[in-house]
Amino acid sequence: MKLLHIDSSILGDNSASRQLSQAVVQSFAGADVTYRDLAADALTHFSSATLAGGEVEAKLSADTLSEFLAADVVVIGAPMYNFSIPTQLKAWIDRICVAGTTFRYTEAGPEGLCGGKKVVIVSTSGGIHAGQPSGVAHEEFLKVLLGFIGITDIEIVRAEGLAYGEEVRAKALAGAQAKIDSKLFAA
Repeated sequence: MKLLHIDSSILGDNSASRQLSQAVVQSFAGADVTYRDLAADALTHFSSATLAGGEVEAKLSADTLSEFLAADVVVIGAPMYNFSIPTQLKAWIDRICVAGTTFRYTEAGPEGLCGGKKVVIVSTSGGIHAGQPSGVAHEEFLKVLLGFIGITDIEIVRAEGLAYGEEVRAKALAGAQAKIDSKLFAA
């Protein structure tokens, strides 16, 4: 099984999403893992320059897309920044959403071309936003986007309220770790 591990937190070793995404990856014992750290090795943001960026940009886009297409499982560390995903993660999404490759438009509407993949979103936030209007541009955005490209096997490992004090943080992290340890999504 090929697994693509994406981290997008800018907090390095202090990142809850990085800690939890690593635990998720470890729960897929024996997987062939490709790792991409979007904070340490940031992709350029989509622009006219990236479209006409020459060989370097074309290779970066092709490599990013190839990693995604080759993966059976994708683990995405997705902390919430200002009610949304990190811009680094959005830049990665812009590289993998390619008309004719990961989705296409038909007379009946859009069709996702990436079915059969499993995605585990490791969602972290300082507040409590899941199921709230403030969470629409975070987890909900990722689920809609992944569905658009044909991925419906999506699990969320969530730790929220991380800025509500040590007791709430510890409980949230323990709950997320318990879900990881249950390996319900690793099958």
